[in-house]
Amino acid sequence: MSAIMIRGENPRDVAAIRTLTEAAFRDMAFADGDEHELVDRLRGDGDLTLSLVAEDAERIVGHVAVSPVTIDGKPGDWYGLGPISVLPSLQRGGIGSRLMQRTIADMRQMGAAGIVLLGDPAYYSRFGFEHDPQLEYPGPPPEYFQRLVITGSAPTGIVSYASAFG
Repeated sequence: MSAIMIRGENPRDVAAIRTLTEAAFRDMAFADGDEHELVDRLRGDGDLTLSLVAEDAERIVGHVAVSPVTIDGKPGDWYGLGPISVLPSLQRGGIGSRLMQRTIADMRQMGAAGIVLLGDPAYYSRFGFEHDPQLEYPGPPPEYFQRLVITGSAPTGIVSYASAFG
C-alpha cells in the first residue's frame, strides 16, 4: 500500500465518498444500508461539521463524517462521529485509526467539548471513548454508545443526532 494522506473533503470527492461508504457497509450485519445516503443528507443539510478523506496515490480509501448533536434537546459543542468508512480490502490496515486520530485532533482544535459515537467498545476504547450511563442514546445496546470528553466535564442526558439520521 502506498502512503496515505488525510485531508478535508472537497466537492470533487463526493461521488468517491458515496461509493466508498456504500462498499464499506455493504456486508456489515449491523448496517442500515443507507450510510452512503446519510453522508449526502448531512452534507445537504449543512450538518457535516467535519468530513475527512484518506487517500493513497490513486483514490480515496477512507472517510469520516462528524455532525452536531444535541443533549436533552440543547445544542452545544458536542458532536457525533460517523459513519467512518475504509475500503473493505484495506480494513485492518491502520487507515481507520489514522482517521480517528486526525478527527479527534481536528475537533479539539475546533473547540469541541466532546464526541459521541455508536460502535464497538473494544475498538473505540483505544482512542479514549467509553460508555457513560449518564449519557444516553435510546435504541441500541447501551454499551455501544460511547463518548470522549475533549474539554470540560462529561454531560448527562439524552443525545439526539442531526435530523439526517432520521
